[in-house]
Amino acid sequence: QVQLVESGGGLVQAGGSLRLSCAASGSIFSIRTMGWYRQAPGKQRELVAGILSGGVTPYADSVKGRFTISRDNAKNTVYLQMNSLKPEDTAVYYCNADLAVTYNSGSRGYWGQGTQVTVSS
Repeated sequence: QVQLVESGGGLVQAGGSLRLSCAASGSIFSIRTMGWYRQAPGKQRELVAGILSGGVTPYADSVKGRFTISRDNAKNTVYLQMNSLKPEDTAVYYCNADLAVTYNSGSRGYWGQGTQVTVSS
């Protein structure tokens, strides 16, 4: 059983910072990619930032220069440092990992339960 557990969300004033963490645990053979998505009320879930194979880190245009994604492979953990937060960053943030549970199982995507980020103006 694989679990992704997020932490670090909360309420912050505009201009403030938060750091989200997501730890993957369980029967994991390898993790190919990890990333963060968000979903605001009435909107579709969107990619915020990811760490792909080879270390490529795509970001949504709206967060470039303000958010930084990083990963600790030894801990199977991905982080999202969010600075200069804006009210429009308010959303539920979800962790995603594309991983394999055995050497020959192929990889598939797993989701965390989500953590609320609220930025007040």
